[in-house]
Amino acid sequence: QVHLVESGGGLVQTGGSLRLSCAASGRTFSSVTAGWFRQAPGKEREFVAAISWGAGSTAYADSVKGRFTISRDNDKNTVLLQMNSLKPEDTAVYYCAARTGYLSSRRYEYIYWGQGTQVTVSS
Repeated sequence: QVHLVESGGGLVQTGGSLRLSCAASGRTFSSVTAGWFRQAPGKEREFVAAISWGAGSTAYADSVKGRFTISRDNDKNTVLLQMNSLKPEDTAVYYCAARTGYLSSRRYEYIYWGQGTQVTVSS
């Protein structure tokens, strides 16, 4: 079992930055793939970024490439999402997730989820 808690969300203006953090506890965190997803009102939850257990591989949604960076610190059991050049369309609840398999962008392959943190980008 992996317990995930997100933090770092908030309100920011267009072009601003935020850093989301996901703190993990439980099962050895270094053995799982971690990802970030987001869900805007009235929309399905969508993939944002993922990072392999050893941090050797990452993947990003096209909509955030070049603006967002995912990283992890297995010694501290945390996963970070640095978000730069934020746009109003980035407004959503952001969820941290984890799975025991390889890097994936498929929502249904992640079995551990946090409660989410709200990110609002004003225009």
